[in-house]
Amino acid sequence: MGNALFYHLTRSPAEHLLPVLIGKSLAAGWRVELRGKDAERMDWLDRQLWQGDGFLPHGLAGGPRDAMQPVLLTVAGQASANASTCLMALDGVAVSTDEIPNLNRACIIFDGGDSAAVARARDQWRELTGAGVTAEYWSEESGRWERKR
Repeated sequence: MGNALFYHLTRSPAEHLLPVLIGKSLAAGWRVELRGKDAERMDWLDRQLWQGDGFLPHGLAGGPRDAMQPVLLTVAGQASANASTCLMALDGVAVSTDEIPNLNRACIIFDGGDSAAVARARDQWRELTGAGVTAEYWSEESGRWERKR
């Protein structure tokens, strides 16, 4: 069974963390689903990932080559067609306890400046750990990412 890592953003936006997490996931040989709530945001992230410093091969779900994409950007409710083994969830999008056993990792990324996002992440933590999923909490509060206990 995969584990869940919660990333509490306090100093930088998700688009700064995502290339790092995606790069590490690809280096581990994992295929990634980057899931968000709305198509407009995912389209914007698609452009951000193409403009970054390094090359991160990816595509927006709904294209003819979805199954071949190492990183597939999806919207909640949209099936991931790339056989992902790592899920990165943004903006409070649902992560089902049924998904976790099929993943190496689920990354739940939330904005610490948004009280609703923090409350949603706490709910997700309770739901996942209550179902027996091993979870870790990561914070950038000190200026670098640290695992908190």
